[in-house]
Amino acid sequence: MKRILLILTLITLSLAGRAQIGDYRSELAVGGGAGYVFSNIGFLPEVPQSMHQGLFGGLAVRYTCEKYFSSICALTAEVNFAQLGWKENILDRDDQPVINSLTNQPEEYERTINYIQIPVFARLGWGRERKGVQFFVQAGPQFGVCIGEQTKTNFELRYRSAKRVSQVVAQDTMSVERNFDYGITAGLGLEFSHPKVGHFMLEGRYYYGLGDIYRNSKRDYFGRSNFANIVVKLTYLFDIQKTDNPKIK
Repeated sequence: MKRILLILTLITLSLAGRAQIGDYRSELAVGGGAGYVFSNIGFLPEVPQSMHQGLFGGLAVRYTCEKYFSSICALTAEVNFAQLGWKENILDRDDQPVINSLTNQPEEYERTINYIQIPVFARLGWGRERKGVQFFVQAGPQFGVCIGEQTKTNFELRYRSAKRVSQVVAQDTMSVERNFDYGITAGLGLEFSHPKVGHFMLEGRYYYGLGDIYRNSKRDYFGRSNFANIVVKLTYLFDIQKTDNPKIK
């Protein structure tokens, strides 16, 4: 997977600097977007989870460099704030919620980890550039830095129920040990453009982390603790540089 990340990084960077072999473009657009992120963590040993939900949004810049046959080639970069984490499914052997003996409530545990993320995409689009609809796909590396974390629970951890089917609980009291995250992200979406208004994009993307939030040597508790998340995002961009080309529609 790390080799795939390196290959995607090289492809993405080469797109911006390679010689033009198609219909030339030099268009720059900037803006921002916001959405929602659904995330969990691939723990080993396994921790039963449902999707953690959080806010997602930030700034974006796109440079369109050429149209090769019917494909519109561009490089996109973003700086985003993301609320990631995990939400535990605390169940008993009958797959029922565990009731805490002190609170008489189903036990709940959720960890939110805030990140600043920087994805860099190689993007291909098909359709209208200036006025109309365009379908696009994009993929590339993503890097992130943890800037804080919060825990939400309705019981004292030392009084957790012994009836839970999973006894993997070390993560409940462990803070993030590796603040730097990296991985591969890819997505697809639709873009609506208007020459006087700008570009509106609705997209979904998937991220697979290649790093772990906890140390993973043989003497550590977890062998793996990497992120996976799905983002649904609405982005708006406005042009600050356009190519003077009558072929562009």
